[in-house]
Amino acid sequence: MSKERYIEAKQKWAEKQLAKGFKPRDTAATDRLPPGQKLTTGFPVLDLGVQPEIPLAEWKLSVDGLVEKPAGLSWDQFNDLPQVSDLSDFHCVTTWSKYDCQWSGVAFTTLFELVQPKPEAKFVYFTGYDGYSTNVPLANCLDDDVLIATHFGGEPVSREHGGPARVIIPKLYAWKGAKFVKGITFLAEDRLGFWEVRGYHNVGDPWKEERYA
Repeated sequence: MSKERYIEAKQKWAEKQLAKGFKPRDTAATDRLPPGQKLTTGFPVLDLGVQPEIPLAEWKLSVDGLVEKPAGLSWDQFNDLPQVSDLSDFHCVTTWSKYDCQWSGVAFTTLFELVQPKPEAKFVYFTGYDGYSTNVPLANCLDDDVLIATHFGGEPVSREHGGPARVIIPKLYAWKGAKFVKGITFLAEDRLGFWEVRGYHNVGDPWKEERYA
């Protein structure tokens, strides 16, 4: 499916749900499997129809915005940072979930400490090499299971799944974790990302079913 057709299909899906009167839950569910989700043992690939091939020698991660020490990290510099591994569940807004995903990479909090965001920074804006973007409240990025992942299941994150590095935020729907990540910007004011301007929820909490705005 082409990028344009994929985007159109997801927009129509969101519009259809809203037309049915769908709205997020006031109270979050407590089950491990969020409401409206079904388990899968596979790992479906959903993207914008663009899977850029990024040579590691050319890869760079910019971390900037309202920070004291902006950083531009090469692949080697990024991987010289402390590494972590985390086991978490993965929830896609298209209603599938996958349990016990093993991710490894650099914790978001490590980057937070590296660049030292200013007190007025309240939001994070992620961008990818595929032209994607998404916005996340800073508070949602500071959990110890949020990371920039370079490995999945002990192997490098594949190109089809957003490699060489992608954002993982387990407590939010997966569209909030940008694939092919290239930029992290700290902001004082919210800035809507790719799907957010197309009707998707600003926060995206699966247990509250925050799928659409």
